Order: sequence, then structure tokens, then C-alpha cells
Amino acid sequence: MVVAAPNVKPKRKLPPAWWGTLPSLALLVLFIVYPLVQVLGFSTLRWDGVAAGQAVGLGNYSRMVSDPDLWRSLLITVGFAAITLPAFVLLSLFIALELEGSRLERPLKAIMFLPGLWTVGASAIGWYTLYAPDYGLLASLTGGRIAIPWSNQGWAALLIVSMFTVWQHVGYGILVVSAGLKNVPGEILEAARVDGAREGQLRRFVILPMLRPSIVFLGVVGSIYALQSYTAVFLLTRGGPFGATRVVGYFLYETAFEKFEFGYAAALTVLVLALAFALAAWQARALRDEL
Repeated sequence: MVVAAPNVKPKRKLPPAWWGTLPSLALLVLFIVYPLVQVLGFSTLRWDGVAAGQAVGLGNYSRMVSDPDLWRSLLITVGFAAITLPAFVLLSLFIALELEGSRLERPLKAIMFLPGLWTVGASAIGWYTLYAPDYGLLASLTGGRIAIPWSNQGWAALLIVSMFTVWQHVGYGILVVSAGLKNVPGEILEAARVDGAREGQLRRFVILPMLRPSIVFLGVVGSIYALQSYTAVFLLTRGGPFGATRVVGYFLYETAFEKFEFGYAAALTVLVLALAFALAAWQARALRDEL
């Protein structure tokens, strides 16, 4: 008599590739997912960072709707983005196109990228000593005829912070555009030249349309820079004068570390994250439509 072997299901083993990703997944959960969950929990509390928090549910979020200081900071952030975003994208395009194929392309691109490698603190000190309206180098060399009054004029303070932000990040934008230019087929350019296209027409009707994914990417990156701007405002203007540079990132800092309203600051963090995720989703959709 033959006894049938019991139907034993084989043990499922974790694919070998998963073992290699486990350390990365663990770091992702530890440093991104867990802090995000903590922030979501803090956003439902009235908490000063020391004593036990008091649960308020969605009270912090309802407060955001009626907070005039938040709406003013969002409006300032939009104005800041309106200055920095076009300048960032257009300068990146212009400089990358002008340097493409030149003998000094690599050293000049390296010089343009240097501000992004310096610490923001060191860069801010340089800008402060250069553009200080009273004793700055620019005012001293011109006898005070050329001086940006950013210590007492709101528009000038917003302008100086915008200039600093563009200067710091334009090198990265140049590298992004240059990478896009390397992917433009040379055969298409040569065919257009044979057909009599001038350089201006070549850039407008051939090169720029093929750079649309890079331009969209720069637009989203520049928007996120504006949304997350804080360090330059903190080091150069401290939100002033008269709150003219109190962008949403600096408003969040003030709420948490000056007013000690950590629960409300956590809710503001969730708002900033939601806006950043919305921009990232728009970027993914725009790039998918372009490719």
C-alpha cells in the first residue's frame, strides 16, 4: 500500500533583491516616514514643546483658514516666487545656451556652480558686506550713489533675498539645461542649418521645444525653492523690514521657535508638504505629457 506524501507547501523566501533594499527601506522609515507620522500627530495638539500637549483635533487646521499672518506670508511667498522663478529659469537657459560648445564651457560652468557648494551662512555674509546700504562695498565704491535700501524698504529687502536665491541656485539650473542640450540630436541641428535656419531660429523652433522637459523640471524646482525659502530670509533680513520678507518658511520658524506654538507649526509643516507634493505631482504629469 502506497501512502501519499502530505501536501506540504514550500516556504516562501524573500527574493534576494529585497535583502539589498531592506537597509534603504529601514532608513526611509526611520528618517522620513516616522517623522512625518509624528508631525501629523503633533498637528492635532496645542503644544508648547515642553508640557504635555492638549488634543485639539483639527483646530490648528481651522485656525490656518482664518489666520491673516499666514495668508500674508503666503502672498509674500507668491511675490517672492514671481521674482525668483522667471529669473532662475531664464538665466539658466540663457547662460547654458551661450556657453554650449565654447572653449570656456567647463570652467565657467564650474564657477557658476560654486555658490551652490558654499554654505548659505558664508554666502550671506558675503552678500551682507557687499550690499549693506551704509557701509557695503558697493556703496563705498560708488560713494553711496548705488545702494539698495534693503534695511528699511520692504521691496528692496525682498529684491535682495530674491537675487541671493537666484545667484545661489542658478548653477544647478545651468547644469540641468546643459544635460538637456546634450540630448538634442546633432543631425536635426545640421539639417536645420542646411535648410537655411539662422541660429536664433534654431534655438527658438528646434532647441527650446526639445528642452521642454528640462524647463518644466526647472519650473517645479524653482517653485519648491520659493516655497521652502527660509535660510536666506533668516540670515539677511529676519523677515523684515515690516514683515516684507516673512515668507511661509520663515513664518513657520517664528511660530515654532519664537512663539513656541509647536502644534500649529506642525500643521503649517503639513500644509507646506501638501503644496510640495502637489508641485511634484504636477511635475510628474507635465513630464509625462512632454515625453
